[in-house]
Amino acid sequence: MNDSMTAAPADNTPQNDETTPQPAERPYEHRELMSFVRRSSRLDKRLQKAWDNYAGTYLLDLPQVGGRELSVDPDFHFDRAFAERTWGNGNPLIVEIGTGQGENIVAAAQNNPETNFLALEVYRPGVAHALLKAGKYELSNLRVAEVNAPDLMKVCETGLLEEVWTFFPDPWPKTRHHKRRIVQDALAVDVHRALRRGGLWRIATDIEDYALHVHEVMDGRDDFENTGTITVSLPTEHVSKGTADTAASLPHADFSESERFDGRVLTNFEKKGIDAGRVIHDFAYRAK
Repeated sequence: MNDSMTAAPADNTPQNDETTPQPAERPYEHRELMSFVRRSSRLDKRLQKAWDNYAGTYLLDLPQVGGRELSVDPDFHFDRAFAERTWGNGNPLIVEIGTGQGENIVAAAQNNPETNFLALEVYRPGVAHALLKAGKYELSNLRVAEVNAPDLMKVCETGLLEEVWTFFPDPWPKTRHHKRRIVQDALAVDVHRALRRGGLWRIATDIEDYALHVHEVMDGRDDFENTGTITVSLPTEHVSKGTADTAASLPHADFSESERFDGRVLTNFEKKGIDAGRVIHDFAYRAK
């Protein structure tokens, strides 16, 4: 994810009028705790023009569940046939969860024309930025979807994806919000199913406490292998937004992490983290 994926005020949309007919409730209507809060979807003139010009080419129109914004209908099949119709070929497919303004995935699509890319983003201005860049470079191997990523992972065909990328997700720094972090057991199950055997889930964060969270979720799994070759010392206890400065005094342990992924460009967001003195933690988990 990125600097657009920060916590935001709760949605103040009025409640449904009881006199208005509502869609029948479905079992799927229950959704796990969301890893984002929707912000304003207003676009400035430049981004609105980009949307108008390029959405028809690059934006995937996926079926939703009635009344659930950014959902993906559980009866939809994100399968090989759909991918081949969408991209016009059967090339390997990489999905980025939380593409931000698209800097990374657009550069990857430019540098890897024989690979297909799908950018997932929940904030409309970020989606519009990705559309603008895709159109500017006339990329035929990139598509963008404005959806909740876990919803799409749930309907993804087994073994369809080459890699999944989750770079700089929202850290949700307050202790009571840690459960909203997108890297969770439930998503790991769906990502594993979607990946081909040997495919990679690449994760990066500049937040030390999130790095510990990733290790806790991923290192003990029997369906992924941590391919890291670098030893990193991390606190073994979690800190919160107000106690982060105590991390150095906590007990530490060694963990395995990966070299910086050279397929990830240095975005403005990552550069800000480095300039602020934060360490970038890279992970590459291989699906068994």
